[in-house]
Amino acid sequence: MGKAFEKIAAGLADAIAYAEGDTSKGRVAAGPDVKAIRAKTKLSQVKFAAKLRVPVGTVRDWEQHRRSPDAPARTLLGMVDADPKTALALIERAE
Repeated sequence: MGKAFEKIAAGLADAIAYAEGDTSKGRVAAGPDVKAIRAKTKLSQVKFAAKLRVPVGTVRDWEQHRRSPDAPARTLLGMVDADPKTALALIERAE
C-alpha cells in the first residue's frame, strides 16, 4: 500500500505543479481545432453540422471547448481537415 500511496501523491504533486504553471510536470492532449476545420469548408455551423450529421449544438460545444469530439468524430474531422471537398463528398455519398 505504501508504493501505491507514493505514486498517487507524486501524481497529485505533478497535477498541482501543472495547475500552477509548471508545464514540465504534465501534458494536455489537445483535440482538433473544429472551428478552423469548419472554416476550411466555408460552411456555417448549421450547414457543417448537417454535413457531418451531428446536432448543431454538438458543433458549437466542440468549437467552444465545452465538449471534445469522441474518437470516431476526431477521425471524421481529421479527414475533413485533410481534404474538405473530398471528405464532404464522400460523406454525402454514404447516405
